Amino acid sequence: MSVKHALLALLEQQPMYGYQLRAEFERRTGTAWPLNVGQVYTTLTRLERDGLAVADGEDDEGHVVYRITDGGRDEVATWFTTPVARTQPPRDELAIKLALAVTVPGVDVGTVIQQQRSATMASLQDYTRLKRRAAEAADRAERADLAWSLVLDSLVFGAEAEIRWLDHCEARLRRAAVEQGREGARPVEDVPVPRPARGSR
Repeated sequence: MSVKHALLALLEQQPMYGYQLRAEFERRTGTAWPLNVGQVYTTLTRLERDGLAVADGEDDEGHVVYRITDGGRDEVATWFTTPVARTQPPRDELAIKLALAVTVPGVDVGTVIQQQRSATMASLQDYTRLKRRAAEAADRAERADLAWSLVLDSLVFGAEAEIRWLDHCEARLRRAAVEQGREGARPVEDVPVPRPARGSR
C-alpha cells in the first residue's frame, strides 16, 4: 500500500495536519488498513524532504499543517494514471505457509487448509454483512460511502479468491496422493474436503 501517494491525494484536496490525514484516510477506506499516526508523520517528513509537500504554518491549536506542492500534484496524477505493478507481488503469508507445509515432514496440510478455509469463510461472511448494511444505507450515500463500498468489494473478492485457491490446493494434494499410490510409494493420507456451509456467500 502506498501511504505516500494516499496522503498526497488527500493533501491535494486541502491542507491538513497528521491526525486529520489519518482520520480522513481511515474514513475513506473504512479502517480496512488502519494507519499509525507515527507512520503518517514519518511519511509527511519524507514528502517534505522530496519537495512533494511543505509545512504551511500551524493552525489555531498548534498543529503543523501540510500542503501539497506542484511536484506533489504531478506525483499524484502519475500515480492515478499508472497501473499497479504485479512484477513483485507482496509476500503472501498463507502461500508461504502452505509451500512450507507440503515440504516439512509431519505437517497435516489438510488441517492447515481446513482451518484457513474456515477463517476465510468467516471473514467473507463478515464482509458480506457489511456490504448489506452499506447497500441499505445507499439512499444517503456519499462519495466516501462509495469509496468504502469499493474497498469492501476488494475484500470480498480477495476472500472468495483465497477460498478458490485453497480448494485448488486441496485438489492438487489429492492428485499427488493418487500419483504416489500408483508409483508404489507410501500413499499420502487422503485429505477430506469440507464444503462451505449453505448461505455462506
